[in-house]
Amino acid sequence: MRYTQRGVTLIELLTVVVIVAILASIAVPSYRSYLLRAQRTDATTALLRIQSGMEKHLVQYGTYTDDLTGQTKDGGLGLTTVSEQGNYDLKVDLDKPKAGNYTASAKAKTDKSQKDDRRCAVFTVDQSGVRYAEDSSGTDRTTECWR
Repeated sequence: MRYTQRGVTLIELLTVVVIVAILASIAVPSYRSYLLRAQRTDATTALLRIQSGMEKHLVQYGTYTDDLTGQTKDGGLGLTTVSEQGNYDLKVDLDKPKAGNYTASAKAKTDKSQKDDRRCAVFTVDQSGVRYAEDSSGTDRTTECWR
């Protein structure tokens, strides 16, 4: 009688496990980087929404406002202080001596996954439409982040 063995050897199994581990170690960081870049649109969309709201407020009331939520007597912008997907904190700063100037900013929240995006930590836009972005150390990253 002749018996044939079926199945895989331990060496074959370990080879497959090593190959899968190598592929995963390459794919996971690449995918994570892709997600961070894709979620940056949350900040840019929110800032463009603020910019649009500020222009509407200027036309209606003759001045810009620093009230995103609408808690003041002039109604504010009726927006939230957090971006739509919740990854960024939003803020508007008025230049008080020059009432016609403002800067809207979106900063990555420290309790969300976007906190790992050190390359584009803060986005800003001003009344002239000038866009700016910086990394977590304060270095200009505008061309990389606002694309």
